[in-house]
Amino acid sequence: MSRFASNEAMSRMPDQEKREQPISKLWDPKFPFRPDKFPFFYGWVIVLAGTLAVIFSIPGQTMGFAVFTDTLIEELGLNRVQLSTAYCVGTVVSGLSLPYFGRLYDRIGARRMIVYSAIATGIVLLYLSQVRNILDFLSSLMSLSRAVIAFVIITLGFFMIRASAQGVLTMTGRNAIGKWFDHNRGKAFAVSGVFTAFSFSFAPRGLKWMSDKFGWSGAWMILGLVTVVIMAGLGWLLFRDNPEECDLIMDGNRGAKTKTKIHEDAVAHRDFELYESLRTWSFWAFNLSFSFIALYTTAVTFHIISIGESLGRNEVEVIGYFVPMAVVSVLSNLFMGWISSRTRLKYLLAVVNAAGFVSVLGVIHLDTNLGVVSYIIGNGIAGGGFACLSGIVWPRFYGRRWLGSVSGVSMSSMVIASGIGPLIFGASFALFDAYMPILWLCSLLPALLIIGSSWADNPQKYSGRA
Repeated sequence: MSRFASNEAMSRMPDQEKREQPISKLWDPKFPFRPDKFPFFYGWVIVLAGTLAVIFSIPGQTMGFAVFTDTLIEELGLNRVQLSTAYCVGTVVSGLSLPYFGRLYDRIGARRMIVYSAIATGIVLLYLSQVRNILDFLSSLMSLSRAVIAFVIITLGFFMIRASAQGVLTMTGRNAIGKWFDHNRGKAFAVSGVFTAFSFSFAPRGLKWMSDKFGWSGAWMILGLVTVVIMAGLGWLLFRDNPEECDLIMDGNRGAKTKTKIHEDAVAHRDFELYESLRTWSFWAFNLSFSFIALYTTAVTFHIISIGESLGRNEVEVIGYFVPMAVVSVLSNLFMGWISSRTRLKYLLAVVNAAGFVSVLGVIHLDTNLGVVSYIIGNGIAGGGFACLSGIVWPRFYGRRWLGSVSGVSMSSMVIASGIGPLIFGASFALFDAYMPILWLCSLLPALLIIGSSWADNPQKYSGRA
């Protein structure tokens, strides 16, 4: 199939793009400007906007909370186990809500979704900035233990910020990029991944500076206001759900010939509904791999100082690993984005799982120089590959029409896994006074998933033309 036949096949517009009711002027894709009049393909503006959405999700990510962990323990009067449990419960419950938000994305489109989720994230950050005052107020009214009230208040906060920021903001930003590109999708996510990787790497330092400068409450308040004003505003201004509603096509080169040979695996013939997607092994091979990366990297990041100390590494050393790791992650992202349209994604998935396996072995042997190198390189490749593939695979394998529903289930799995990871690692240390039992168990999962990757073919190859 030619590149342009595939573009035509994939250009069938989602249900919300065929609305029978008139679109209000506020949400008209050609207001306040026409994307088709830009001197370059508007999809690259979507890459910028989608990347900003992912960056603005940082307050809901694990590294965004890590800066405030000790402060919350002190302010709320909770111990570390109680706060970790609240984080886990809030994260898991937020993950369960994401399939619903995925379906909502399919109904209302990326532009409305990004505005609503940015406003919600800002409001939640304002709520988090006042948790101490809320605790004092409720404690004066209720006879319940102060610790119980604090646990409920912060669990609710964790649930809301993980759902709105880590979940919906991230999902919407990545899905928007995926909808605007076809054969250049890998390049688009590679460009996005460069800025995302460095933003995430330097975020803890920036948040720590804000906390020192304005206090923990002031930092969250500023982040909340900036998210509402800047992200919601830019989201409304820049986001558009798909190129077709703007009289454009994916990749933006209408009638042009490509010089790049496109692998047949990159051609989509039809759109899969959610129930069809869930019946394919490929969905579960990629979803389980992404969920493992989310569980493992979150858990190790959460406990990295303790893990390092147990293996003779001090805090300065282990924190320093993240800078070279970010460089490896960016290079991995760029390479996989470039090669993704030239090969089968199942081979890249096998590489990601192999890198995850090397990373786990590196942590197990972190007391050796080889272990440190293995952890940095393995985790960097796995993280970069994960960032790239998680954006490319769903529209490529299952089409764009129900992209929100499919990616919503995947995001749900990843968020739940990221909540469970720190808890089970903490349980391993509490029960065995060591992280080795859970680390050896973790080493088995990517090894099995490497094998499972062999059958993770693009289901489009069996579907033929729609």
